[in-house]
Amino acid sequence: MEIYNAAMEKKIRSQVGTRRGGRAIQKRSGEILAVLKTMYPEAHCALNHHSPLELLIATILSAQCTDVRVNMVTPVLFKQFPDAPALATATLSEIEHIIQSTGFFRAKAKSIKQTAQQLVALHGGAVPDTMEELTALRGVGRKTANVVLGNAFGKQVGIVVDTHVGRLARRLGFSRHDDPEKVEKDLMGLIPQADWTLFSHLLISHGRAICAARKPACEKCQLAALCPAAFKAVRPGKAVAAKSK
Repeated sequence: MEIYNAAMEKKIRSQVGTRRGGRAIQKRSGEILAVLKTMYPEAHCALNHHSPLELLIATILSAQCTDVRVNMVTPVLFKQFPDAPALATATLSEIEHIIQSTGFFRAKAKSIKQTAQQLVALHGGAVPDTMEELTALRGVGRKTANVVLGNAFGKQVGIVVDTHVGRLARRLGFSRHDDPEKVEKDLMGLIPQADWTLFSHLLISHGRAICAARKPACEKCQLAALCPAAFKAVRPGKAVAAKSK
């Protein structure tokens, strides 16, 4: 573990968003990607699904809800309503009853039913595989569309930016933005397109395992030497305590 180096942190942060630092950031992002791949070789979509429709609905349900909870609810939902026509004709109360534990269930039920109706009316009940068609559906934004395109269709159209990805992108010095679409644009300029879908899974895994929002475990993070935020976590005076653990 490196001791906090103010000059190094300043140098890395000054590179973000500048042409002069483009090569350095590109090199560092490649090193970080390589380390993450060794740390989380099994990183994958945490939402259980067997079809694009199941993943689309699961992603809608995942808003403000844990993947674990969604995975408990979706088998019940899809057993009763296995396809878009079935969801389109279900009553809101039937859907609400099943998904209630995911939170904001009334709004989610409306989104699910209206999305299913749109799929039936516009796409023959199938889930489209383009960003434009997906984001035209109710309750489907760019993040949800990226989840479906990358994981159900294998299309590397963008990078999913959830709370974990946004937080780590800023801590790693890849972006200065809070807006998810701006963060996504920054990441797309750094990460090879073939790894766009995987990269979000890697950052989510790291965010859950080590780089938590309130108390990141920098003292055991394999990215510490490459992360400007980690330098702050081991400033002089704290470094000794970290080593003694």
